Amino acid sequence: MKMQKSAQKGFTLIELMIVIAIVGILAAIALPAYQDYIVRSKMSEPMAALAEAKTTVAEYVAANGTFPNAATSYGINTYIRPNRESEILAAIDIDEGISTSVGTGIRLIARVKACVVTGGACDEATRDQDYSFHLSGFTTRAGMTWICKPGDDTSGEDSLSLKYLPANCRG
Repeated sequence: MKMQKSAQKGFTLIELMIVIAIVGILAAIALPAYQDYIVRSKMSEPMAALAEAKTTVAEYVAANGTFPNAATSYGINTYIRPNRESEILAAIDIDEGISTSVGTGIRLIARVKACVVTGGACDEATRDQDYSFHLSGFTTRAGMTWICKPGDDTSGEDSLSLKYLPANCRG
């Protein structure tokens, strides 16, 4: 009588546990990276609003040779109705008449709703919380020079983390 060896069919428990461990490790790495990617992608709306305001300011300065006395002279829409116009952008603020070693300039501040960054719910409790980044513009001999940085340059408390900012705002 001859005994035949039966061929192994399927996977062993150890092999399945190894595959599950590998998938778990990959998920632990991929989920935070994906969440950061989502926040960075949402920063395109505030960046577009700042780019529009930047163009408006540059056109005004080019036409008049100086910054205006009032922010309303630029024609920038700084009022955003709560929970209606934007799920990401809380406000665009203008800080005019800033002085540095470069010269006199203007600061355009984008305020991003905190719930966009934290991933929480955008409700009444978080309505007044925001994070910010700004563009500072100065007139030079070559024209307007713009510098993008996190925060609003008045306090570092509400500064948007560098990892969420566009590449041109990280330096």
